[in-house]
Amino acid sequence: MNDITRKWTRLGISLGVCLGAGGLGSMATRQSLMAWYPQLIKPSFSPPDWLFAPVWTALYVMMGYAAYLVWQKKESAPGVKSALFMFGIQLALNTSWSFVFFKFQSLVGGLLVIVALWSTILLTIFKFSKISRRASSLLIPYLLWVSFATVLNFALWRLNK
Repeated sequence: MNDITRKWTRLGISLGVCLGAGGLGSMATRQSLMAWYPQLIKPSFSPPDWLFAPVWTALYVMMGYAAYLVWQKKESAPGVKSALFMFGIQLALNTSWSFVFFKFQSLVGGLLVIVALWSTILLTIFKFSKISRRASSLLIPYLLWVSFATVLNFALWRLNK
C-alpha cells in the first residue's frame, strides 16, 4: 500500500469508526426521543432537540480527524498506541452513555457514565497533546459539549428524580 492510499484508508477508518459509534448511539436514542425524553422536566438552558444531531455529527468528524492525525504519527511518536487506546475507551463510553441514558432511561446511570466519559476525554486530550497539538485541539469542542451535557444530565436527574 503506498503512502497516499494508507493515509486515505486511515482517514476513512478513523472517520468511519467515530461516525459509526455515533450511529450506534443514535439507534439507542431514537425511540426514547419520541416517547420518554419529551416527557422529562427540562431545565431552562436545555437546547432544542434538533440541535443535538448536527452538533454530534460535527464532533464525531472532528474526533475522527483527531484520531487520524495521531494514527499518522504511529511510526515516529511514542505513546501513540496508548493515546489511541484511551481514545477507544472514551468512544466506547460515549456510545454507552446513549444506551444507559436513553435506551435504559437511567438519568443517574447516564450521569455516572458521562462523568467517566468526561474524565477519559480529558485524559485523551492530554495524551494526544504529546503527539499532535492539532489533534488535541480538535477534541476541545467535544470536551466543552460533554461538559455542557454533564450539567444538563445532572439537571435532568435533579428535576426528574
